[in-house]
Amino acid sequence: MGHTETPILGIHSSRLHNEFFSAVMKTYAIHKQCGILFQLLQQKYRSPELESQLEDPWLRDYKDNKFFLIDGLLYNKEKNTSALTVVDRDHISLILQECHDCPYMGHIGEWEQ
Repeated sequence: MGHTETPILGIHSSRLHNEFFSAVMKTYAIHKQCGILFQLLQQKYRSPELESQLEDPWLRDYKDNKFFLIDGLLYNKEKNTSALTVVDRDHISLILQECHDCPYMGHIGEWEQ
């Protein structure tokens, strides 16, 4: 299954430090489905044995080439956007706080043509 290049469609700034992103990467090893995806995306060749361990919706999205890695972080593509895959609730709360409660942060709505 080929992997395609994903263009950068936006730039963001945040107060989150490298330690946060390192902690997110560590959760991939703990979360079974993320760990399998991480291994699959790092390999040059398909691994049917690993793929068979994925469960839906992870398997379906993997087969649709919706997952990719950038700098060791797992992202999921949806339509014209992509999002960091985060599975730890504390990390999710921290990201929501960073995006919504910080006085100099914000995000634009989804633009549809």
